[in-house]
Amino acid sequence: MLFGRRRADSAPESDPFAAEALALLDALYGTALRLTRDADRAQDLVQDTYLKAFRARAQFTEGTNLKAWLFAILHNTWRNRQRDRARARVEFDSEAVEAAAESVGDVRGTAVESPEALLLRAGLDAELKAALDRLPSTFREAVWLRDVEELSYQEIAQVLQIPVGTVMSRISRGRRQLVQELSAAPELVSHYRR
Repeated sequence: MLFGRRRADSAPESDPFAAEALALLDALYGTALRLTRDADRAQDLVQDTYLKAFRARAQFTEGTNLKAWLFAILHNTWRNRQRDRARARVEFDSEAVEAAAESVGDVRGTAVESPEALLLRAGLDAELKAALDRLPSTFREAVWLRDVEELSYQEIAQVLQIPVGTVMSRISRGRRQLVQELSAAPELVSHYRR
C-alpha cells in the first residue's frame, strides 16, 4: 500500500458493511455540519463517528437500519463532546484573537465559509436555511432528521434517545415555527403544512 492506495490486484474482498456505511458519508457530514456549524468540527465529528462505528461493527445487527445506527453514533458523539466541552475550562490568547480578527480584513461581520459549507448552503433555499437555523436545536435536529435525512419517527427516537411521541411533538412544533418564519415565501410553506 502506497499512501493509503491499494493496487487493483491487491484489493480486499468487498465489504458490504463498509460500502453501505461509506455511502452515507455525505448525509452524516450534512447533519454534523448542522450540529457543529463549523466545517472542521463537522469533519472531526464524522471521522469519530466512523471510527466508533467500525470498531463496534460487531454490535450492529445485520438487516437493521445502518443509517439510523450511524446517526445515533453521530448524535451520541456530539452530545458527549458538548458535555465535555461544557466541563472544560476555556482559555484563550487575547493577542491571537485580536490578530485573527484583524486578518479577516473588511469582511465586517460575515463569517468566512468553507467550500463544504457553501455547497450545503447552496443546496437549501436561503430563506429555508435561515429559518431552520433560527429554530431551537431540539426542533432543528428532529426536523432535519425527518425532512432532510428522511429517517422514520422510530429511527429519530433511537438517534436522539427520546420517546417517539416527543419526536412527533418536536417535528410538529418545529414545522409550525418554520411555517411562521416562512410566511412570506408560500412555495416553501406548503412543504411544511402537513
